[in-house]
Amino acid sequence: MSGDFEAVADVATGAVVAHVVGGKGDAGQGAHGGACLNCGTALIGTHCHACGQSGHIHRTAGALFHDIAHGVFHVEGRTWHTLPLLFWRPGEVTRRYIAGERVNFVSPMALFLFSVFLMVAVFGLIGGPFGTVNATQATALAKARTDAANDLVRVEAELGKLQAEKAALKAKGVKNPDLNEKIGDLTNEQAELRMVTKGVLKPDIKSDPIDVDQAGLKTGVPGVDHIIRHAAANPELTAYKLQASAYKFSWALIPISLPFIWMLFMLRRDVGLYDHAVFATYSLAAMTLMVVGLSLAAALGMPGVLTGTVLVFFPPWHMYRQLKGTYGLGRFGAIWRTFALIVAAYTSALIFFIVLIAMGA
Repeated sequence: MSGDFEAVADVATGAVVAHVVGGKGDAGQGAHGGACLNCGTALIGTHCHACGQSGHIHRTAGALFHDIAHGVFHVEGRTWHTLPLLFWRPGEVTRRYIAGERVNFVSPMALFLFSVFLMVAVFGLIGGPFGTVNATQATALAKARTDAANDLVRVEAELGKLQAEKAALKAKGVKNPDLNEKIGDLTNEQAELRMVTKGVLKPDIKSDPIDVDQAGLKTGVPGVDHIIRHAAANPELTAYKLQASAYKFSWALIPISLPFIWMLFMLRRDVGLYDHAVFATYSLAAMTLMVVGLSLAAALGMPGVLTGTVLVFFPPWHMYRQLKGTYGLGRFGAIWRTFALIVAAYTSALIFFIVLIAMGA
């Protein structure tokens, strides 16, 4: 949980700093002469035509706090212009942005980063679409996490003794397989207890290692199969690593997905990688905001069946409408590309998670 709040704090701080430093929040009174204080260009309006900085610069604490509040809480009109189109007519907002209409819409990357920030915040506070905690459960979980913290102290002390014993035997050239096995078991227990104390796992979650062969998870690629086996040996630890790293590298989903989208339009010369990048970024932002909305709805009591229905049917419906509107496709062309894009999306997600697991292995 603490890691989630640190992530939110990092993103929020960056957003506030960018907003204040960028000059959009400048609202002080009085112009400073006839020259821009940033680059020295003579002012011919309220903003410098050379660098874009406002000609009105404040130097009061009250104005600074106003800018911070404005940067955090103010929702610009173009946000409300972008979001309805993004969910109901995603192809239109994508096509118009690519065509050059930028003032009326939130840029795809800004919207994507904000959606990731919002998802981290919501997941950290209330959980995902299928996870909410009531007051009774919260009390029980708090007690269980306290017990887990005490167990963690005991395990770490025992682990320290065993590692010291192993180092002493190694210095003498003696090997002890049983000792290594005990250290491995305690290391796994330590990792799980840490996740419980941080609130990443519920104390009652106990997953057995996954049988890779029985589950049919072998790919035939030695490197990939090694990563899958490593993840299957400790599912909880893998889930923790993914949660801790996914938000940091979520932007990587965009370049990963671009080759798949390009293949859908490789014979068309009127669209390029930029068009596909805008399409992918807006699409990912919409999917992320959908998950945020479902999480909030679940916290308010929406049935899990309805949540699952939205998760199953919204993505293909949205992909179809965005493909059809962005690229000017007919019904058949949009339908087959939607199915292909769904496969590509799952493939991109698999590549993304494999890379994250490999980085944390």
